[in-house]
Amino acid sequence: MPSPPSSFATISRNRTVFSRKWTNKEYAIAFTSFSFTLILFSLTRRPNLREPSRVSSSNHLVPLTLLSNATQRGALCLDGSAPGYHFQKGFGSGYQNWLLHIEGGGWCDSVASCYQRKMTALGSSKHMETEVPFSGILSSDPSQNPYFFNWNKVRVRYCDGASFAGHQESEIKDGNGLFFRGQIIWEAIMDELLSIGMSKAKQALLSGCSAGGLATLIHCDDFRKYFSKDINVKCLADAGFFLDEEDVLRNRTMRSFYHDVVQLQGVAKSLHKDCIARIEPFKCLFPLEIVKNIKTPVFFVHPAYDFWQIQNILVPHGSDPHGYWKSCRLNIPNYNADQFDVLHGFRKSLLKRLDEFQQRKEIGMFINSCFIHCQTGMGETWHSHNSPKINDKTIAETVADWYFDRKVLKLIDCPYPCNPTCRNMDFTRK
Repeated sequence: MPSPPSSFATISRNRTVFSRKWTNKEYAIAFTSFSFTLILFSLTRRPNLREPSRVSSSNHLVPLTLLSNATQRGALCLDGSAPGYHFQKGFGSGYQNWLLHIEGGGWCDSVASCYQRKMTALGSSKHMETEVPFSGILSSDPSQNPYFFNWNKVRVRYCDGASFAGHQESEIKDGNGLFFRGQIIWEAIMDELLSIGMSKAKQALLSGCSAGGLATLIHCDDFRKYFSKDINVKCLADAGFFLDEEDVLRNRTMRSFYHDVVQLQGVAKSLHKDCIARIEPFKCLFPLEIVKNIKTPVFFVHPAYDFWQIQNILVPHGSDPHGYWKSCRLNIPNYNADQFDVLHGFRKSLLKRLDEFQQRKEIGMFINSCFIHCQTGMGETWHSHNSPKINDKTIAETVADWYFDRKVLKLIDCPYPCNPTCRNMDFTRK
């Protein structure tokens, strides 16, 4: 197998370093660190990943752009540095179409975890790669990304630790140097993109992965407001439908964590007012509640066996003191029959929550039964001859049918291990 690109190697090294510095809770929940990128070299099913030579040329590195008026706007990363994005100009028939993709990376729920984060690319542009490859939904290769390859494409870097929903009023004035400016960052980046051409968009798609998928849902209707009513504007959340479920010890680990994130960074001010008036603010951070109030069309790409949610919501580290779940948390074939019953129950909970949106024609879904996290950011899972499929359709094909109003599909896979096209993660591999 070819060596992974240098940016992937950097991410892998960062995971190792931070796992030694953070507590289990802070590392497991607050720091996702783009684990999904490791799919390229740690799949249980290892097909030939060699691509035609034109892929490497089309996936050239895209430079980092720092927000030009960050200081004046007060739009600052956790450490006070300027936020950034990577921009690739559209061409041909796509020169007036825009696709934005918000990267993921978990959240920080305490001063300590936010302080650790600000010394990484997830909290400071000083630590971000100056160039990154664009692949999957961001690729300029028509064979890998046939429907959006020539659009203006933007990868929004994530550096606030609260899905671009933190507020300055919640900053602690004790000299710790933490800036909670997620909402301002979102608004400032939108203004800058509008100034360089997005205001003339004919079509627009806001997407995001993991915590970036949650940010996509939070800001979906606001994104719609930047365009006239006759423009086709939609939102895509990849692995961003986080569940409020009990873990194996019947604790609500994710509920407690979101409570602390909302309280620390003042996230409630970015959530829907009707929800905040009805229930506790932290519950309004869960996608189930967010989507109830979204008016813009939304598509969910989501694995029914999302390894991040299994490892951090269903079986977080503290819920398995004797290591009963240790092996299967790392590789899905290692589950025994009783553990699979619990795992399938988690899947049923996801489908039950999504069932609330079955009657909404503008909402599309691609829910496969893979042990993976994000799937839109890489050609191997977004669109290739051996990508995950449901009813013989790739994620890219299904999203395109929905986006271009050809048909709205709600594709839901049968339970694991029925789908041989899955690209399942195996964390036991080196």
